[in-house]
Amino acid sequence: MEMNSNGGEKCNFFNWDRLGFSLIPTDYMYTMSCSIDQKFTFSQGKLIPYGNIQLSPCSGILNYGQGLLEGLKAYKGEDNHIRLFRPAENALRMQTGAERMFMPSPSVGQFIDAVKQTALANKRWIPPAGKGSLYIRPLLMGTGPTLGLGPAPECTFLIYASPVGNYSMGPLHFLVEDNVYRAIPGGTGGIKAITNYSPVYKAILQAKAKGFSDVLFLDAVTRKTIEEASGCNIFIVKGNVISTPAVNGSVLPGITRKSIIEIALDIGYQMEERSILLEELLDADEAFCTGTAMVVNPVGSVTYHEKRINYKTGADTVSQKLLANLTGIQTGCIEDKKGWTMKID
Repeated sequence: MEMNSNGGEKCNFFNWDRLGFSLIPTDYMYTMSCSIDQKFTFSQGKLIPYGNIQLSPCSGILNYGQGLLEGLKAYKGEDNHIRLFRPAENALRMQTGAERMFMPSPSVGQFIDAVKQTALANKRWIPPAGKGSLYIRPLLMGTGPTLGLGPAPECTFLIYASPVGNYSMGPLHFLVEDNVYRAIPGGTGGIKAITNYSPVYKAILQAKAKGFSDVLFLDAVTRKTIEEASGCNIFIVKGNVISTPAVNGSVLPGITRKSIIEIALDIGYQMEERSILLEELLDADEAFCTGTAMVVNPVGSVTYHEKRINYKTGADTVSQKLLANLTGIQTGCIEDKKGWTMKID
């Protein structure tokens, strides 16, 4: 094992050029818990070796899906500093989700401190600048036993991490789904509940079997407006106007989404958050998706009832311009005038 310039070990055995988006176990994870006996006040957290955890067969997360997830990244810049991107936003979104799922949640300070500890404990796994990032996955789970329908008497906050490369290789090709719905009004589409994801697995796998990248979901009431894909927000471009579905309870308030809206306004685009008819998507000049995992990814085509619409991709597109601005800020190549990044080393 070789030492890096900061005196820590680095992964000189790992081929960062082959890094994809799949789990690579790192060294440590972070955990802290609270219970009804502690008046749901989280205990002092700690780092432990990465590994399996024990759960009661009667735990709230296993029996009733009482759980939330978050996702953020640690980046190494050309200056070799390690940065987080807007971690307080993840903490606040987890608090909103916890209120909906009737769970206690870490404070913003506890959340950020835990993320910092996890990133630094696994810093040898942070890819070099331009090769990827360390994906950090916080979980909030009802781990106490509860046979009857009701909130778990104990909750656990856990964070693990994995180095990742690009989530998607190339433009996305969507199949519009009009029989299965990701979210319903009054449901959990606006929070990162663990129960949001597995119900759409079948639709995704069926679409991939036909050669598509993912599924784009419509609203569950009118089936006329677009909402989002399985794990990312969507934007359309028409002329100088960029539009994205409004956050209305069934669309996730993505942190990358929020950041791209601000960047687009800063560089001169007109930005709209509103209901977007499917017909508007099919008539757009360009479309792209945003999310922590995929950052900003162009949409190459959308297919609806056998009708395929192709979009402009590649250099000189709006999505590429926005991607360059966002990643520049995240990695320290562009001055962060908004206070979005946090150096942790």
